[in-house]
Amino acid sequence: MRRYELMLLLRPDLEDDKLQSAVEKVTRAIVNAGGSLSKVSPWGKRRLAYEIQHFRDASYFLIHFDIDPSQVRGIERGLLISEEILRHLVIVLEDRGAGREDEELVPAVAERQPEESVADSAGEPAETEPTVPEPIPAAGSEAAQSPTLEESDEASEPEAVEQPLAQA
Repeated sequence: MRRYELMLLLRPDLEDDKLQSAVEKVTRAIVNAGGSLSKVSPWGKRRLAYEIQHFRDASYFLIHFDIDPSQVRGIERGLLISEEILRHLVIVLEDRGAGREDEELVPAVAERQPEESVADSAGEPAETEPTVPEPIPAAGSEAAQSPTLEESDEASEPEAVEQPLAQA
């Protein structure tokens, strides 16, 4: 079982009793799918960032529940069909299953093999560490100053010589 959070945006023109019945439909669907409700919080009417179905406001509800992950898609399908719900978002809050796998992982740096032995054992060349670029010197330092004329001539490529076009 996982813990989920569901945010519902309901039409602002619904009466209070219709709002409650829409939320009850959703909570009933969660319970019928084998889930259990943790918390249902009405947030009230709030202004939307953009229009949704010609509405500028919506009634917000936040629902926390625990359910098997395979059942979430069926609940979302029912939310999409409902005309009272403008938008919804379901997110995973935490995995409530047995032991977390990432706690059992060993730090990669501490147990790392030398690169030669990795290359020999796999039969493939070992990946090399990414090189870190050298820092750019500060503007006032000697290394940051532009080269002198003599230095720039030595480093520059030879200039192309113009040749006359062949006439036919």
